[in-house]
Amino acid sequence: MSQKQAIFTLMGGRVRMWRGQYNPTSDAVWLAAFAPQNAKSVLDVGVGTGGAGLCVAANSPRTKITGIDISPEMLTACEKNAVLNNCDMELIRTDITTWRTARTFDLVITNPPYFRGTPAAHNAHHNADLTLWTRRSIARVRPRGYFCTIIAADRMAQVLAEMTAHCGDIEIMPLFGAKKSAERVLMRGRVGTRGGTRLYAGLPMNYDAVLRDGLTIDTVLATLGWI
Repeated sequence: MSQKQAIFTLMGGRVRMWRGQYNPTSDAVWLAAFAPQNAKSVLDVGVGTGGAGLCVAANSPRTKITGIDISPEMLTACEKNAVLNNCDMELIRTDITTWRTARTFDLVITNPPYFRGTPAAHNAHHNADLTLWTRRSIARVRPRGYFCTIIAADRMAQVLAEMTAHCGDIEIMPLFGAKKSAERVLMRGRVGTRGGTRLYAGLPMNYDAVLRDGLTIDTVLATLGWI
């Protein structure tokens, strides 16, 4: 296989990835685009092969990225992708639901395992308890830091309930495909604050300004005059 075939790109070429058994979807790009910018430390929960974390690093090169995952295969692939992108990413094999640590981060991002069904061959989480996953992820955010996630629309209730219990200033961005109802939902909030919730009109899932041009959603919203 040639290098051209073996490597694909995200964010208009700003992030390069080795093609493998599991490759990040557009969810990773959307999650990174919605993440607050310029956090000094970021934890990517369920880092996989590194798509979301590397996109965050592309937007904020001075940010220190830490990724955790239970799958050694995923972490090996993620390390190779981090090297490919000259990103010094700290990788830890652990389960967010049982991780014993006092560490906290300015920003925690996660694309949680919302799929139901038979676990994949790479041993990633399936059928996860999203309430527990979200609660433990939020617990790793420092006071007044941010939690940011992307979830299937039909599974957002558990995640939003936990966010509401611990976060303020929650922002919700629906993402629409061919259907009239949202397919994915982006959510972010600030731990320990009391601001209200903002629900945006939503964007199409194939929105080129984010997926092809690599713009952050805050930049898109400002351009559209929504903020």
